[in-house]
Order: sequence, then structure tokens, then C-alpha cells
Amino acid sequence: MTMFFDDEFDRIFKRMSNSFFNTDDIFEEFKENGSGPFYYGYTMTVGPDGKPIVKEYGNVKPGLLPSANPREPIVDTIVDEKEKLLKLVAEMPGVEKTDVKILVQSKFVDISAEHCEKKYNVKVPIKQKIDENSAKASYKNGILELVFKLIEDEKPKGKSVEVE
Repeated sequence: MTMFFDDEFDRIFKRMSNSFFNTDDIFEEFKENGSGPFYYGYTMTVGPDGKPIVKEYGNVKPGLLPSANPREPIVDTIVDEKEKLLKLVAEMPGVEKTDVKILVQSKFVDISAEHCEKKYNVKVPIKQKIDENSAKASYKNGILELVFKLIEDEKPKGKSVEVE
């Protein structure tokens, strides 16, 4: 009786294993177009108004083949209201800090890097008012951290007029 179960489990295991090993054929086209990793996803955070903010990221959009070059790095946007800072954290492994180029404009930050076959590029929209001159960037172990000081909204100045 035990022999029957052993044979049956072996048969089922081989059948399952066979389907895993054949998945390599599915990714042959991806291998020809460039090396991985290929990723796509969403991040969800809660904004200061309590409403959810959903952002998509990655270098493969659903239903599309991966783009070989350049890749879109994963970027996290962190607003620190207490310290009045905006932090952008980008994952760009395989490049050197001298390869990283950052262009800051009023509505977005363009981050790019290229080293050998590794190429990254992303335009990060900025919704907060930032002091472009306060930008400080550091790159260590594949992580770029870019910090800006937030500019507080100026309260409108004016004079109150009483109605007589």
C-alpha cells in the first residue's frame, strides 16, 4: 500500500516540477530584449488630507513587453511636515554616484544614471513648493536620497476693512 502512495506522489511531483521548468521558455523573449529584473507595481500612501494616493512604478506595464533601456527606478516620495522637508528615495543599483544626473525644475525632478549596461531614467512630479537651491543628494549602496526644504505657503497679506 505504501508503495502505491510513493509512486503516486512521485508522479504528481514530476508533473508539477515539469510545469515549473518549462516556464523558462516563456521568458526567452525577455532575455533577448535585455536583462532583468522586470517589475511593476503600485504604492499607496495616505496624503495629508487623509485621502489615499496611489502611484504606479516599474519598467513593465501590464500587457507590454519590458523596455530594455532605460529602466524606471523605484522612487519613494516622503513629505516630512515636522522638519519641513521633501525626500525622494530612488533605487538605482549598479551605477556609481558620478553617473547620477539630477535636474530640478519647478514641477518635477528628472533623475537619470548610466553605467555600462545599467540605465535609469524617471521624471518625478513634485506637488509641494520646494526650494530648488536647498537640494542635497547622496548616493550609497544603490540608493539615491534627494532632500529639499519645503517652502511654506505665504498667507495672503491684506488689510481688513470694517463695514460702517
